[in-house]
Amino acid sequence: MPFSGIRLYLCGVNDFSSEIFFRTARSGGSGGQNVNKVETMAEALWNIASSRYFTDEEKILIQEKLKTKINKDGNLHAKSSETRSQLENKLLARTKLEALVAKSLIKTKKRKATKPTKEAKEKRLDSKKKESVKKELRRKPADD
Repeated sequence: MPFSGIRLYLCGVNDFSSEIFFRTARSGGSGGQNVNKVETMAEALWNIASSRYFTDEEKILIQEKLKTKINKDGNLHAKSSETRSQLENKLLARTKLEALVAKSLIKTKKRKATKPTKEAKEKRLDSKKKESVKKELRRKPADD
């Protein structure tokens, strides 16, 4: 977990962990009195527009790809309540948020349209002929 900054650097993404802030709440699920008393659920929030580490083009790309995870204030968020430790949940939430950003910055290649090969056309037509013969054999003979 503590090496996420290094991993992001290797992926070509800036380490913006200083701009992430956290909100905590009580977790649901098992844990007995711990659940009722301690705020272990952590939510990592990051304001995209005010980031100093990304260009305007990158910010637009992040906002387009992650629009379902951005709230009305412009904050990207990721939650974690997997462990009973608030610190571990903070690390998990931060890692999730950083992974979302890294994944959103990967530009997908556009598909180049290609024509089917001669062999592929022949194979398709041959299979159509076979299906046609198979269905022809299923028909009842015509009364002449």
